[in-house]
Parts: sequence; C-alpha cells; structure tokens
Amino acid sequence: MSRKKILITNDDGYESEGIAALREALLPLGDVTVVAPSTEKSACGHSLTLTRPLHFIKLDENFYKLDDGTPSDCIFLALNKLFADQKPDIVISGINIGSNMGEDITYSGTASAAMEAVLQEIPGIAISQVYAEHGKSIDEYGYELAMESIAILVEKIFADQFPLPARKFLNVNVPPLPPQECKGFKVTRAGNRLYAHNAQVHYNPRGKEYYWIGLPELGWMETKGHITDFEAINDGYISVSPIELDMTAHNEIVQLQEWFDV
Repeated sequence: MSRKKILITNDDGYESEGIAALREALLPLGDVTVVAPSTEKSACGHSLTLTRPLHFIKLDENFYKLDDGTPSDCIFLALNKLFADQKPDIVISGINIGSNMGEDITYSGTASAAMEAVLQEIPGIAISQVYAEHGKSIDEYGYELAMESIAILVEKIFADQFPLPARKFLNVNVPPLPPQECKGFKVTRAGNRLYAHNAQVHYNPRGKEYYWIGLPELGWMETKGHITDFEAINDGYISVSPIELDMTAHNEIVQLQEWFDV
C-alpha cells in the first residue's frame, strides 16, 4: 500500500516553529511536502498574487519556500507544479501561532490555504495554537498538544474518510494547555468575535505619521445555539469547526426578495 501524500503550508513563514512542529507530527503518517511563504503573511485572507511572478526555492528534500507568496499561492502552485500528476491526499495549514476563531477566519491566511485545498477537491484542515499573554503559553507548553491533536485527526481521516462534503474544511483551534489538562475534542460552530479599533499612531524621525494595526483581545459575544469555538477553548477543549465556503445568507433570501417587491 502506497504511503499517503501530505501537503502542508502556513501563514507564519517557512521558518516558523509551528510548521516545523506540524511536519514532525505528520512525518510518521505519510510523505510530507512543505510549501510555505518566504515571509509572514498573517491576515492576508484568501489572496492570490496576480501582479508579479512567484518562484519556488527548494531548501531541502520536499521542502520549499515560495518567494513572497501567500498561503493560497503556495497551495495553488504546489498543486499545479509539484502535484501535477497526483494530488495529495490531504492539505494541512499551520500550526498557526495564535487563534483563528469566529470571523477571524475570513482574515486568516492559515484558513485560506485549507479553503484553497477544498476548492481543488482535496481535504483541508487549518490548525491554530491559541495562546495567552503574548505567546507565553507557547513558550511554556510548546506545540505538544497541537501535534498530538493533528496526528489523531489525520490518522482518523486516513483510516476512514474525510468527514465533510465538498468545499468544506475543518478549522481546528488548540487551547493553551499541556496535553494532560486538555478535555478532548469538541465539535463547535464559529463564534462571534468582539472587535475593537486597535491601531497605534507613531511618527518617524521626520514627523511623518504612520500606523501599526494591533491585535485585539480575545473576546466574544455570548450567543445561543451550538457551543462556539471560543467557548470550547475557554473550557479547555480542542475546537473543531466545520467551515463552508458558501457565504450566502440563505435565511435572508426570501426577506431580501420581499424587500425588492415592496
């Protein structure tokens, strides 16, 4: 039986500790190919580079960086170049440094790589390590729980099948805990993030004004219905959310048509 082919990427760049941890966790499960951005591309969304050429730079066997490419570029071009004859069995993006929950999924370069995979009819997973106090939990616990979690999920998928239909991917968030304190997996829905305008104004030596967009606090709205990713993480669970690319507000179609008919 041939070994499974696994394609991984991230949005933190090819030198990130998170992608090294992901690769280490998956090597026992199949042939792992890394195609990652040459620089950090956090919050780039599902963007493709259309205004300049891109270059694969081979760093090691089955390990490439895409010069100034986005995570979506990495998957799109890897499928066209490196996997032109045979698609990978799965695409996994991460391990992201920080959460990708709620509406942050729309900003996320990590999630966008999984989106690109399922658009190309390949199972996709985005995995993120939630942290507290500016990365303290990552420094303290590393990526052990995230590595264990993704190995369990991929083994289950390879033994059975991907649990979602076409154009839907798994968005996984891992709590900032050591493995022995985690309560397990919890299937969740994407919650609603509380957003604040966190932009700092500064001035360069010549007095020109410039801005840094800061990171908002990890707050969320209390909403009724199925448990959210935020709640699961807060309660010590690994959050696994099924995400679909169809962004149509189906419940509002009739209402919108009635608005036009008035």
